[in-house]
Amino acid sequence: MYVVLLRFSTNKAKAPEHMAGHQEWIRRGMDDGVFLLVGSIRPGQGGAVLATGPTPEALQDRIAEDPFVVHDIVTAEVIDIDPNLTDPRLSFLGIGGEPGS
Repeated sequence: MYVVLLRFSTNKAKAPEHMAGHQEWIRRGMDDGVFLLVGSIRPGQGGAVLATGPTPEALQDRIAEDPFVVHDIVTAEVIDIDPNLTDPRLSFLGIGGEPGS
């Protein structure tokens, strides 16, 4: 499981011209089952993605295809999480266990 932080960078002002490509990149990640959650980092600092599935290398390759990364609108930080315990509401992920188990 990964948390990907996409923090605004040098070319933040160019975000509108690359937004359609960025949104398509997000859609592909969701359609492929790699992205579980996508949202904004408040207040206006960039975005965050909860991802699962691929190897760290495959995820890095996917991130490198984001037009926001390509054009230095954001920088990406990947946090690799090894889940030990999950809330039962996340059982569909097939990871961790229920509290007390």
